[in-house]
This record gives sequence, structure tokens and C-alpha cells, in this order.
Amino acid sequence: MDKLLRESGIPFEKVNYYIEPLSRKKLTELIRKTKLKPRDLLRKSEPIYKELGLAKGDFSDSELIDLMIEHPDLLQRPIVERGDRAVLGRPTENVKELL
Repeated sequence: MDKLLRESGIPFEKVNYYIEPLSRKKLTELIRKTKLKPRDLLRKSEPIYKELGLAKGDFSDSELIDLMIEHPDLLQRPIVERGDRAVLGRPTENVKELL
């Protein structure tokens, strides 16, 4: 992903949210910009997803956001943001559309 962004010539900032956790406000903003639902950004293969019972659970969007903040492994990545839009970086075609 870094290579694609560098080759595009567009400056970017890489954020490791394990080191710099996303705030609720920032995560909510990114979700809004992707036009996806919080559930769409969950990594279903993560052990914590199963441990929390998220597959069958009746969790509100707000609860899912809180869980993604508490357990960053739940959040799909990378999320690439540009202006008023954001996309999941997988597949990379999503990012190419954003550039």
C-alpha cells in the first residue's frame, strides 16, 4: 500500500492505531466517509470476534465502534482517507479509485 501511495505522488500520513489509537470521533468519521456500516469493517477471522460473539450478537453500531476502539484487531485495515472520502485498502483497486 505504501508503494502505491508513494508512486501516486500524493503525500500521505501512515497511522499505526496500535501506537496511536483512534478516537471514537475519528473512527466514526472514517466509517461515515467509507459509507459502510461498522459491522462491514469488522475482521471476522480474528479470535476476539468469536470470543465476543459478534457473529450472532445484536450489537448496535455504537457498541461495535466501542469494541473496535477497545480491540483494534477487530478493525479492517488499511483504511485510506482522502478529503471527504475513505476506502478500505483491500483490494487495492479501492485505493486507486480514491486517488
